[in-house]
Amino acid sequence: MSDFGGPGPGTTDPQQHDGSWVDELLLHAGHDDAEPAVHIGERLDRAGLRREVVARHTELAEAGLRRGGSVALQLPPSLALLTHLLAAWRTGAQVILLDHRLTAHESDRALQRTAPQFLVRPAGPVRLGVLRGFHTVDAVAEPYPEGRPAASGHALVQLSSGSTGPSKVIGRTAADLVAEVHRYTLIPGMPGPGDRIVVLNSLIHAMGLMAGVLHSLHAGVEIVLPERMSADGILAAVAARTAPTVITGVPFHAQLLASVSAPPPLPHLVGAISAGESVRPGVSEAFAARYSVPLGEVYGMTETGVIAADLSGASRPATGRTAPGIEAKVVDGELLVRRPVSPYLGPAGPDRWADGWLRTRDAATLDPETGLLAVVGRLDSQVSVGGLKVDLTEVEWTLSELPGVREAVVVHDGAIEAYAVLDEQVTARAVEGLLAERVAGFKLPRRIHALTALPRTTTGKPVRDPAALRAAAQRSAAVPAAAVERV
Repeated sequence: MSDFGGPGPGTTDPQQHDGSWVDELLLHAGHDDAEPAVHIGERLDRAGLRREVVARHTELAEAGLRRGGSVALQLPPSLALLTHLLAAWRTGAQVILLDHRLTAHESDRALQRTAPQFLVRPAGPVRLGVLRGFHTVDAVAEPYPEGRPAASGHALVQLSSGSTGPSKVIGRTAADLVAEVHRYTLIPGMPGPGDRIVVLNSLIHAMGLMAGVLHSLHAGVEIVLPERMSADGILAAVAARTAPTVITGVPFHAQLLASVSAPPPLPHLVGAISAGESVRPGVSEAFAARYSVPLGEVYGMTETGVIAADLSGASRPATGRTAPGIEAKVVDGELLVRRPVSPYLGPAGPDRWADGWLRTRDAATLDPETGLLAVVGRLDSQVSVGGLKVDLTEVEWTLSELPGVREAVVVHDGAIEAYAVLDEQVTARAVEGLLAERVAGFKLPRRIHALTALPRTTTGKPVRDPAALRAAAQRSAAVPAAAVERV
């Protein structure tokens, strides 16, 4: 039995979509059939992609999927994921996107929460590797026991990234998706007809799905997934063709590429976009110095899609201007975004959505004249220590700027705790001393834990759940100096 039976409080139950928008907006969209469409292991032009989608559409229909039905896709990044997604939408079905890396327990819980009629998954074992950019898989559609047709008119159901707590079930209508695709076309600097986009983001979450896939199909941009997610693999994907190319990923990817000491000449690289979290200090400058192109930023949420963007990098430290059609305001330091209905499926408390406004829980400033939005951190990053206010984001950014610190997360877990990935020759005690020179004593972490890698969500965001971070610290505890307590 699912734990949501339809739209949350304040929502409507829109009419089921008929799938016609997929052909009109994405598969045809006025582009030439011979134009490159996707390069995921093999290169398909637009006519070839349509043939693949029609074949998957037929297979899903033969399995029993109908308009108003529901199907969960749990596939790794692949051509199969892209074509099954478009085929299911073309049917007029509700698509639930599940990450292929979930454990069996997590998958069972997600399927119980969403109760799809069908589950599309790989027909056989998939060799997972952290550096694989895509997979070649055969997919099979199977009935899911006790699954049911869509309980609402939402075309897309996603689970939030869960970087700060349990995932939320979020629904978006076809009209909402169409509106966001058009919104992206109005953002200066987005790739356009004849361009290429090398997508490093997860294809089942906001940026990778909306900008990397849907906008690209609509705008006539070739979608490229690198064979390997290493720096060399990403740069090889960029260099594979001479068309103007943009990279889109998360700050981790920008930092990885910025660390390449001598990248090859890439005259056709025209830009890069980071999303998911703020870029740590110095990364944008280092990236621009390495590749002579700006590192732009996009800010958004699973619940809303894109909220603000600046692909030129000129607005930094601000995030950018609010995207066309987005209505936002700042109340008591918190960013609120206008959403006429709740995006949540199932109970949604007024602490997240009320009276047509979604609380982002992000601290921000908004210039009413220019629309320039500066997201300065999470509201829950502001804690009280001995009656004194401490902004954990400030401490985290200061720690991240220190020499020898590759990346860091700072949380409050009864006390301020820091988790950092350090260069081999750097000790936690040395970092502690440098940090003490830069922030007041009451802001200093009680412990600095040296990790081999920060735990991350499926979208690439650092996990901020204290329990998960403690577990990561325990796994790294083979090094005696992995945690140094401040006296």
